[in-house]
Amino acid sequence: MGKKGGKKHLKREPAPKFWPIPRKKFTWTVKPSPGSHPISRSIPLILIVREILGYAKTRREAKIIISQKKIEIDGKTQKEGKFPVGLMDVVSIPEIEKAYRIIPSRKGLILHQIEGETSEFKLCRIENKTLVDGGHMQLNLHDGRNVIIQAKDPKDPEEDLYKTLDTIKLNIPSQEIAGYIKLAKGASVIIIGGKHVGRYGKIFSIEEKMGQKRRTLLVTIEDRNGERLQTLLDFIFVIGEDQPSISLPEVS
Repeated sequence: MGKKGGKKHLKREPAPKFWPIPRKKFTWTVKPSPGSHPISRSIPLILIVREILGYAKTRREAKIIISQKKIEIDGKTQKEGKFPVGLMDVVSIPEIEKAYRIIPSRKGLILHQIEGETSEFKLCRIENKTLVDGGHMQLNLHDGRNVIIQAKDPKDPEEDLYKTLDTIKLNIPSQEIAGYIKLAKGASVIIIGGKHVGRYGKIFSIEEKMGQKRRTLLVTIEDRNGERLQTLLDFIFVIGEDQPSISLPEVS
């Protein structure tokens, strides 16, 4: 009988290029457990503690720190070292009062330190909408979460506010919806895929074409220096209406 299921191990060479690990010194690395983000868009919690934050020298030390409930992901304690930490996740260390948000950069995902109220919420992109029992709407978010929206009539435009690729703001750890950001001209966005990944600016225009899938529409972004660049609509993440609602690195 053949082996069933995926492999439990991952070699360093095919691991995502943005993981901060030496490729040739050792053979194996940590493989993230199945979860809210795919391997290509996540970093195992052990690598964040050991390689990025530098709180441990070995995998064993990192596992001890994590098992002692010192790390929170989106406001909830995480004890699994292989947990996949991905786009827009908030990593908190209450004991030393530090928090970080996972955001894209030109080199891949990075930890960006955040402070104050910005560490109390998370932005989630709406990937899909479905109707569930009772006629209510279910929003399927980019990090695997599903949020139920109570609606008397889901087809009523006044109740059906949420569209795919729009962004909702969730309070953490309560997961309550605290805001909604529509994907529209003038909205602040960050690019999460393609050759311009990590760049951010405002939507200048969206070229809509009859019969073309919405996610493949061409969108023009204008950055803070006035430079314009183009990418696919599927590669942008709305982060604010006029100004970003999250802090960003000084250099995109």
